[in-house]
Amino acid sequence: MLTEEFIQRKKTGKALSDADIQAFVRGITDRSVSNEQIAAFAMAVNFQDMSPEETASLTLAMRDSGVSLGWKDLSLNGPVVDKHSTGGVGDSVSLLLAPLLAACGCYVPMISGRGLGHTGGTLDKMESIPGYDINIPLKKLRDVVKTTGMAIIGQSDLLVPADRRFYAVRDTTATIDVLPLIVASILSKKLAEGLDALVMDIKVGNGAFMRDIKQATALADRISKTAKLTGLRCNTQFHDMNQPLASCAGNALEVRHAVQHLTGEITESRLLDTTLSLGQELLVMTGLAEAEWDAQIQLLQALQSGKALEHWQQSITALGAPADFSEKPEAYLPQARYQIEVRSHKTGRLQSIDTRQLGLWLVKMKAGRKKAGDSIDPAVGISDIQALENRVAVGDILCVLHLNDRNGSHDLIESMRSCFVVR
Repeated sequence: MLTEEFIQRKKTGKALSDADIQAFVRGITDRSVSNEQIAAFAMAVNFQDMSPEETASLTLAMRDSGVSLGWKDLSLNGPVVDKHSTGGVGDSVSLLLAPLLAACGCYVPMISGRGLGHTGGTLDKMESIPGYDINIPLKKLRDVVKTTGMAIIGQSDLLVPADRRFYAVRDTTATIDVLPLIVASILSKKLAEGLDALVMDIKVGNGAFMRDIKQATALADRISKTAKLTGLRCNTQFHDMNQPLASCAGNALEVRHAVQHLTGEITESRLLDTTLSLGQELLVMTGLAEAEWDAQIQLLQALQSGKALEHWQQSITALGAPADFSEKPEAYLPQARYQIEVRSHKTGRLQSIDTRQLGLWLVKMKAGRKKAGDSIDPAVGISDIQALENRVAVGDILCVLHLNDRNGSHDLIESMRSCFVVR
């Protein structure tokens, strides 16, 4: 079928065959399909949707556009697992979850992405660690995962190349939020990792892409159906993003915060609760725990014994980080020149936080990026973020800005303060 006919078929709401979808994806990969044709197809899907079967076919075709990781030849003695988050502000779950799972007998080839828009990215956080290499050959990835139980890296050009091009076109044509295309993009990469199980962390709230539970449920349902059709075990969880997940946001700040959890300096937080919930799900899914309570005990023992910290340090050392990084992260992580307190002008309860706007101000501070390719400053960000429902008095700190440039800081303080509603 000609590409024009393929697009016309979807535009008029007719079903697409596996063979035609596969041919279209091959055209994306070998560039015989133009950017304009990709954009036209994405818009047709936006208006006509895709059936679960079509979405599964697109997912598998994109997975097969490149190589897929295999693990059987390594004779691993545990399941290969991962999680995917729809993103948010202060979401550094990956940095905690991967070593916790590794310490409980899982193998975690966590292929992550960069931040874009108001949401942070795991790769940007890891790159704030001096020497850490996110771009490694697949052979080294397999070796590191086998020996340390985990690796957090970037997407190789060999993995799902069709999605890289498809996503770039969607990003410039306002079709990023098209549900079946979101699902195919996420699951094609996870299938290429060769996973035994996946847990989806769907954020809901004013700082999430899914602003309400109806949207989040629709995404969860579509992911579950597609994953089942592709043979991937996948469960979903919903987590709140009406406030930053951690008490800080910014790349080096979030790495430091995660290490504080692994070393036991921080023992309670919303970030830890979310991490444990996702970890419990995977341990039960893979049979490493009989029930959630058993899984929670295993995860907490891995944390409190220092075993998770060992896996973390072994993995990051294998990827170029200093061997004593976890002992003194402050000696290696970049730190901003200035710390400026944002204080409340009111007394009352912290009723709401405009989390998305907070994330957008972080982008303006250069903690994130507006578009792919923008440079970021790993040292900047915000810390000491007040939690929702806290009682706040006049003069109390709402958050602390970490800046390398004080120019415009007065306006920034006022803008940040406006994100916190105290009544």
